[in-house]
Amino acid sequence: MDIPRIFTITESAHRIHNPFTPEKLSTLGAALRLEPGARVLDLGSGSGEMLCTWARDYGITGVGIDMSRLFTGQAKLRAEELGVADRVRFIHGDATGYVSEEKVDVAACLGATWIGGGVAGTIGLLAKSLRPGGIILIGEPYWLQVPPTEDVARGCDASSIADFLMLPELLASFGDLNYDVVEMVLAGQEGWDRYEAAKWLTMRRWLEANPGDDFAKDVRARLTLEPKRYAAYTREYLGWGVFALMVR
Repeated sequence: MDIPRIFTITESAHRIHNPFTPEKLSTLGAALRLEPGARVLDLGSGSGEMLCTWARDYGITGVGIDMSRLFTGQAKLRAEELGVADRVRFIHGDATGYVSEEKVDVAACLGATWIGGGVAGTIGLLAKSLRPGGIILIGEPYWLQVPPTEDVARGCDASSIADFLMLPELLASFGDLNYDVVEMVLAGQEGWDRYEAAKWLTMRRWLEANPGDDFAKDVRARLTLEPKRYAAYTREYLGWGVFALMVR
């Protein structure tokens, strides 16, 4: 079980696998008013930066599940590095359908709502692990402006314009599911640049180290196209944020 190889190459040097900066992760933790001992579940936990830094800074405990062997290994090393390995645990596995044995205070899925078949399904899945009065965190893209054509939407790595909503409509959609939006932290341009542009140096270094790899042609093609694609499409049209929800 693993994620597609291209992601383990392009994001192998990332600590955060979305457009958040470390400062934004800290802001989110502070905004949630996390208390020592709070239990957090993170589906699609990547390299574990959220759980590890929140354990260090706010005293939470947590469990993260991710399909990537590489990222799960990096998460465990990060927990050791920050001295929180006794408070956070990382599992290599499929988060689809995962329900915590012990109810949690915060149940999160940041940027991996395919786990539940979309936003609504992921919220429903997270709710099964949540204690009464707990908070669900959903990280999701939204349109900064509606793309003028389907080709532009595909340039943003969406399959169609219908994949995402504008921010007001996204916020309203949570209400349609009977949830209050109680906080939100939105990624900024710097976060997007760090998330996307950092991949380019990683790809270049990987190509230098693996010239004879059968996958090198695909990585070279992506490195050639990605800077222009990102500047023309994602940077102009796509936003991303984390939304804190409580059931009504």
